[in-house]
Amino acid sequence: MATLYLVLLTLHNLNRWLILIAGIWTLIRNVPGASGGRTFTPADRRPVVMFMGSLHLQVVLGLLLFAFMGMQNIPVFAGAPRTSFQWEHLGLGIIAAAFGTLASVQARKAATDQGKFRAATLWTALSLVTILLAIPWWRPLLRFFTQ
Repeated sequence: MATLYLVLLTLHNLNRWLILIAGIWTLIRNVPGASGGRTFTPADRRPVVMFMGSLHLQVVLGLLLFAFMGMQNIPVFAGAPRTSFQWEHLGLGIIAAAFGTLASVQARKAATDQGKFRAATLWTALSLVTILLAIPWWRPLLRFFTQ
């Protein structure tokens, strides 16, 4: 069981970096188009979808970790600055995934290209801020099969 925990923890950690890269890529592609004058292309949509998908994967991995740790009586976020951090982390992760989903849905449904760029930019930025608040910065930033 300890091996499963380390695999889930490593995947959760590595996916965090994929999320941050996809979010920054989304902003790089979409911020310039928010002022208008550009057509929203599949190349602009691709990072939004990748960002949303990686966020959804992160939530699934996080919930599996949370359930696994509860079943094994492993303390969640031992050494956290606040005892409430485990709930903050869980809640902010779900909110970030909802914002990422809104970025994708609103960018797809907006009537104009400028609206698509603005929706992708707004919701991705809100999601990234939420993610930055949820990251346990006191833990190792890169973790490969270690606790």
